[in-house]
Amino acid sequence: MPVLEKDDARIEVNDEGFLEHPESWDLKVAEILADKEEGISCLTADHWAVIHFIRAYYREKGMAPMVRKVCQATGFPLRRIYELFPSGPAKGACKVAGLPKPDGCV
Repeated sequence: MPVLEKDDARIEVNDEGFLEHPESWDLKVAEILADKEEGISCLTADHWAVIHFIRAYYREKGMAPMVRKVCQATGFPLRRIYELFPSGPAKGACKVAGLPKPDGCV
């Protein structure tokens, strides 16, 4: 299983880059996943708005939100979500948010 390292932190991911142990997620883990897996060197307030919404939705419903819900909750058009997470809201944003790979995500 691959291991991502940055500074003194080490996190285990599966072959697709999703956290092997989602319970280990924290803000530092999000920064590492963003940098190493998604090529996002700095998470902005817009990134965090998406990440925090996705995590809260997952905690409440037990599943990742539909993209439409992310847009509604954050006020960002779909285009902006893809600017923030170029690999997409399901794959990129959910990965950085520490969620398991969403159903239907290729």
